[in-house]
Amino acid sequence: MTYEQLALFAILAATLFGFVWNYWRYDIVAGLALMLAVYAGIVPAKSAFDGFAHPAVITVGAVLVISRALQNTGIVDRLVRLLAPTRRTTTLQVGAGSGLVLLLSAVMNNVGALALMLPVTIRNAARARRSVSLLLIPLSFASLLGGMVTLIGTPPNLVIASFREDYTGQAFGMFDFTPVGGVVALAGLVYLTLIGWRLLPDKNGDTEAARFRRKIDAFVAEVRVPEGSPFDDVGIGQLEDLCENEITVMAIHRDGERIYAPHSQQILEFGDILVVQGDPSIWEPLCDGKRFDLLVRGEASQQALATQAVALAEAVVMPNSPLIGRSARRIRMHDNFGINLLAVARQSNPTISRLKNTKFEVGDVLLMQGERERLERTLANIGCLILADRGSATASIGYRAWIGFGIFGFALLTAASGLASAPIALVSAAIAMVIARIVSLQEVYDSIEWPIIMLLGALIPLGLAMKTTGAASIIASSLINIGGGMPVWATIAIILVVSMWLSDLIHNTPTAVLMAPVAAGIAEGLQLSVDPFLMAVAVGSASAFLTPIGHQSNTLVMGPGGYNFTDYARVGAPLQVIILMVAVPAIVLVWM
Repeated sequence: MTYEQLALFAILAATLFGFVWNYWRYDIVAGLALMLAVYAGIVPAKSAFDGFAHPAVITVGAVLVISRALQNTGIVDRLVRLLAPTRRTTTLQVGAGSGLVLLLSAVMNNVGALALMLPVTIRNAARARRSVSLLLIPLSFASLLGGMVTLIGTPPNLVIASFREDYTGQAFGMFDFTPVGGVVALAGLVYLTLIGWRLLPDKNGDTEAARFRRKIDAFVAEVRVPEGSPFDDVGIGQLEDLCENEITVMAIHRDGERIYAPHSQQILEFGDILVVQGDPSIWEPLCDGKRFDLLVRGEASQQALATQAVALAEAVVMPNSPLIGRSARRIRMHDNFGINLLAVARQSNPTISRLKNTKFEVGDVLLMQGERERLERTLANIGCLILADRGSATASIGYRAWIGFGIFGFALLTAASGLASAPIALVSAAIAMVIARIVSLQEVYDSIEWPIIMLLGALIPLGLAMKTTGAASIIASSLINIGGGMPVWATIAIILVVSMWLSDLIHNTPTAVLMAPVAAGIAEGLQLSVDPFLMAVAVGSASAFLTPIGHQSNTLVMGPGGYNFTDYARVGAPLQVIILMVAVPAIVLVWM
């Protein structure tokens, strides 16, 4: 084994460990791996950043922009709202909701398709008095199944298509994934609709909202500013700073009037009654009759938390949120945005006290308070999805919507017919949608998930290095020797299973980048077509169903659904078995 091969194996092992450890975000781990490969002489310095110009990276960016444009048209929103009548039974709601998410994620970003359905699913579940815990994992899994159907459904398909072009001179086309991916997706949808949701715990309507409200009672109180209090003529911001930002003033009662979600510069006056929320160990010592008088604590004081003008809202932190990795203390939501952070729930465990040092993660559910218009606008700006229907009328579908769908349809036809490559067709469509004012320039840059772009751009050179250094051939030869004379279908099954397990632990995109050269090496060693082996990697890397960390869709529903790690495996393990049983024969039939 050469120095380059040993060094590459060491870097890949460290990279996989970094992905699983998750101390640094996956894009940082990928960037560090690329730099180590350059310093080790495995990747030439002049080629280090070629991955960022790779067609797969460009196509992913274009698909994200187009996904945002499709959301802006209003047609998708109208389709989602048509699901209201399906809430009569759990089976019908799971089937209809998951089916729509599956179809949408075949042509748009998985997380975007899921985000469209989350608020409506939660609203319909509440109206049907049905636990959301029965609905959200099937919804997430359906978004992953839909990604298998087309070239643009998920980034791993784009990676696999590019590797096929490297080995055969021609990439997979727009609908080359459909014969296998479509059958697998359909089988998965049937399972989720009839069986999958029954394996999930029924929390009896115990939504995140219910858990918040049960726990918040002990943390809310009404206190009065007595005569001679040192807090008379002191700003709210000073009070909160004195309490190390561990309490929040949610409202002030003054002279028969109420000031809700007051600004941090609001000055307190003698006789003011404050509705405060936070750790009792912080505010109770202040209620000594000199600084504050304690009037009411618990549920009775919550009547002042929301009105027609002021709302409480639960919102989930999205994958592209600027909050991720930052603490509430650093962000200072009250000072900077005029809204109050009351609680954070992670893995169904609401936290109300000691929020200042809590670093936000994808899937965290936040309980926020503020003026309704400001609250909705601010949460959107900081990358949080409100987990409630806003009650607005269905958006009208104007001519720009039909133009947008026409542009997208033409791009799909152009790519499918071979008149233009997928990157060219989709980038052209994205530009046309900007010109048609279906999506703004600001939305273009906001919609692109830059960590995914960084991940792809950094890992693609490592994937190519596996081929150029011969590392992929070594792994492939070892697997062929271990397998002996096993039939080809068994080898395909092994590749698919290994890809599944890797995608559960790291991320679907790195799985595709690392497994594609190995699969191609096995095909070359067996002197067979590379297509069935690459297709096995595509299906396997898109099948992250055992853990909440394998894909952002799984992470996103963890908080709102109140799930733990075992809930994913309970539903995902049978689904992976079904995919294995369906995909292997389909691959053999279509591609061999």
